[in-house]
Amino acid sequence: MAALPLLRWGASSLRAHSSPPPSRRLFSALRRPSAAARYEPGSKVMLKGMDYPELEKWVQSQGFRPGQAMMLWKCLYGNNVWAHSHDELAGLNKDLRKMVANHADLKALTVKDILNASDGTRKILFSLEDGSVIETVVIPCARGRTTVCVSSQVGCAMNCQFCFTGRMGLRKHLSTAEIVEQAVFARRLFSDEFGSITNVVFMGMGEPLHNIDNVLKASAIMVDEQGLHFSPRKVTVSTSGLVPQIKRFLHESNCALAVSLNATTDEVRNWIMPINRKYNLNSLLGTLREALSLKKKYIVFFEYVMLAGVNDSVDDAKRLIDLVRGIPCKINLISFNPHSGSQFKPTPDEKIIEFRNILIQEGLVVFYRLSRGDDQMAACGQLGEPGEYQLPLLRVPEKFQVTL
Repeated sequence: MAALPLLRWGASSLRAHSSPPPSRRLFSALRRPSAAARYEPGSKVMLKGMDYPELEKWVQSQGFRPGQAMMLWKCLYGNNVWAHSHDELAGLNKDLRKMVANHADLKALTVKDILNASDGTRKILFSLEDGSVIETVVIPCARGRTTVCVSSQVGCAMNCQFCFTGRMGLRKHLSTAEIVEQAVFARRLFSDEFGSITNVVFMGMGEPLHNIDNVLKASAIMVDEQGLHFSPRKVTVSTSGLVPQIKRFLHESNCALAVSLNATTDEVRNWIMPINRKYNLNSLLGTLREALSLKKKYIVFFEYVMLAGVNDSVDDAKRLIDLVRGIPCKINLISFNPHSGSQFKPTPDEKIIEFRNILIQEGLVVFYRLSRGDDQMAACGQLGEPGEYQLPLLRVPEKFQVTL
């Protein structure tokens, strides 16, 4: 797979500030079932919430042939059509177009705004039907690769301390259609300007594997050869470390997996990524070793956000080498991007390079990802809008209080 584009955008947080402690609220949130597309009798169906077998079954139930379902599918995702309205269903016969107009919706999102960063990165603000807003980022690259970073939730339940999205708490899961539509919009809006949109990363707002049913379905639609036709190697789903969902993802999907590691001890990871209190480093990395031993020629990406004085020491580099030993992997070192209320500082470039070189000397494949879009709050950890009420930051361990 091409090197992972810079980011783990928004994975973090808890639902508003009620009385239960963060850890209890977090793990309670993990037990909630993901939201699936639900259609009320008599209402219009959302076509982009269906995979192809479901679409074919629906078209047949309306009295049309299976071949006409494929023509409709290609209008939604293939042939450079990416239809958003019934008028764009070119090539379908009149009766099928009329049926779709009467019984189906083609568009799950509405563009609210597009922000242009000085480096060419674009941040799209989408409105949902209930008025919620999500953010999607499109990152052009001089080497001909253009990446769309999609969100999977409004807010996030993980409460990662370095992530702006984490201040929001979890507000809702995105449906399959709302996830897929972000990639469709990226192609509609920017293919003429940037060329082909080649990569998808699930690194926007939310923890993708917390919404695993809709993420698995959306990523399958994205790699469908008759549809959006992204290479599975170029669709990367990121996670903060939900161990049972990681097992399921590696069993059911051929897309790439990125694990947000960000610490080399349980003490630090418990603090900056509370999910570690449930699934610690030993559990997380042991699961990956076991699962990847059965998944040949598969490489996992480890994301490591560099936080000055917290996880960037020479000892951290040496521990990281030991932690990932035996796991086929590549490591992305990511510069921390400050945001309002942040208590962290970015590690200086020269120290990141020193950290990188220690890893490389031990034979690891390492990339240093520079920030993109930070002047429009579109870079790693900067997505979202917490609003008037924000979740409190967790207590800083005593040994790091002077550093911060």
